[in-house]
Amino acid sequence: MYLFKELSGPAITPFRAQLLKWIGNKQRFAHQIIAYFPSNYGTYYEPFLGSGAVLGTLAPKSAVGSDAFRPLAEIWQQLRRDANRLKSWYAERWQLLKSATKETVYEQVRQAFNARPNGADLLFLCRTCYGGVVRFRKADGHMSTPCGVHHPIEPRSFARRVDEWRRRCCNTEFVHADFADIMARAQAGDLIYCDPPYRDSQTILYGAQSFSLAELIAAIERCKVRGVRVALSIDGTKRSGGKICNVPIPAGLFETEATVNCGRSMLRRFQMAGQTLEQEVVADRLLLTYSVN
Repeated sequence: MYLFKELSGPAITPFRAQLLKWIGNKQRFAHQIIAYFPSNYGTYYEPFLGSGAVLGTLAPKSAVGSDAFRPLAEIWQQLRRDANRLKSWYAERWQLLKSATKETVYEQVRQAFNARPNGADLLFLCRTCYGGVVRFRKADGHMSTPCGVHHPIEPRSFARRVDEWRRRCCNTEFVHADFADIMARAQAGDLIYCDPPYRDSQTILYGAQSFSLAELIAAIERCKVRGVRVALSIDGTKRSGGKICNVPIPAGLFETEATVNCGRSMLRRFQMAGQTLEQEVVADRLLLTYSVN
């Protein structure tokens, strides 16, 4: 049975300073999602880490953050291993802007990344590309997003964000792994938050080509049997509610459903050449395998 309700939830302070620009970034409303989390749980798992918005806002006492995209996982692992080196990754590439145009530097770094995918180049690219829409061509797997119109954040400001994120993630283990392998580690009383690629709009984005919703649903079912609580963000409505994204969900798997307003779609803005897109408001479905009070 689905329960449609609004929660006031625990007092959670919004955390706005995103470390990475990333498509589907939930930084602005991560605190709304967390309001549906249980007040007590063991280890927190986030197997589709992306920008880490929910993890960073939650700042859990024990956590595992993972992603199947190796260059992205490298960024998070470097944050935990050596935050100063992460700062240097970004600063070294940003300094190139002093001797060449932003577009020229961006293209140089993108070519280097496409020749040898790595976290250091991806860090600069995701903060410099258009809207954080990190997408790849199906033909050759190369990143194809053009340079953004904004000026990338200065190294000093980025370093301050690194320090804050390092503090918030000090109790997190970062892993490069498939979601099913990480979810299998969770034990009774643990909490998993899944934010997978959305089937309706993200087929050209990293990892989405090989993602299987059926495999994720099966992993969630196994977790529920073991007593692991799972929260899942998934396609809801687009175009200000004018389009409903029908995603097959087994009856009885989730006990609670809520709607989270995500604002205007950055991906659609990218696809439609930067238009304002007042009608392209997106709402996610938040599905929980547990009941809420």
